[in-house]
Amino acid sequence: MKIALHGKLYKDEAQPHIQKLFEILLQHKVEIVLYEPFRFFLEKKGIDTKAFATYSQHTDLVNVDFVFSIGGDGTLLDAVTLVREQEIPILGINAGRLGFLATTQPYEIETALDDFFYQRYTFDRRSLIHLDADKDLFGGVNFGLNEFTILKKDTSSMIVVHAYIDGEYLNSYWADGLIVSTPTGSTGYSLSCGGPLVMPSSNNFIIAPISPHNLNVRPMIVSDSSTISFKIESRSKNILVALDSRSKSIAHTTQLSVRKEQFCAKLVQLKSYNFLETLRSKLNWGLDMRN
Repeated sequence: MKIALHGKLYKDEAQPHIQKLFEILLQHKVEIVLYEPFRFFLEKKGIDTKAFATYSQHTDLVNVDFVFSIGGDGTLLDAVTLVREQEIPILGINAGRLGFLATTQPYEIETALDDFFYQRYTFDRRSLIHLDADKDLFGGVNFGLNEFTILKKDTSSMIVVHAYIDGEYLNSYWADGLIVSTPTGSTGYSLSCGGPLVMPSSNNFIIAPISPHNLNVRPMIVSDSSTISFKIESRSKNILVALDSRSKSIAHTTQLSVRKEQFCAKLVQLKSYNFLETLRSKLNWGLDMRN
């Protein structure tokens, strides 16, 4: 079995658990491939990585069976951009903060790997959002797992985003910006803007305005079989667009539309994973002195 370890940084308290991860993988005779920037970090942490091959771009992930993402949700989002259409299954190990996607905690590594090697897991296929534009904005990596966002660039004036669904006019959003989120992204930026929580298997997009001037405008759920296009007005003539954590400054006249990507992100869900339980624990539902 060949497993790529993708990571950036992790907290000091996770160090013994990460060391244990390497020990268990080697005990199972796993061929380990390290993300090149992560290898330098591991060396500083005192983990000997000289015997492992490395990768730095998606074309280097040859014959890899699984990717282990070690970090927070941002690290897992980065791993998705490297896996791309190969759809290599990704297991998220949360050495970061919140962890809606990277749900395996460092102290659970031994139990998690036991489930993994005995194949007590399922694959959770998460839909991606694809950006079409009249110019290349993100170096060919024009998809995201969480959301596509249009934002004003300066701090003074709002922008106007005219939105269309399959060519039919929807609304003009006078706001700081607009989010089109996948079901996975419903627990991210969209949630902080008042968007609804959506089950990961839902075939939907969420359209959510950011600080709208029209207070009667609310988030809207549409089918992910739709193509959503935009025309933008901005006094500054420039706006920001973002796919997950990647952003780009562009002219407000740039032609933009989004649709469902043809491939997906395949996440490894161990037998202990439950989405509803994750929501309750991460959002502190039910924490009331009356309970």
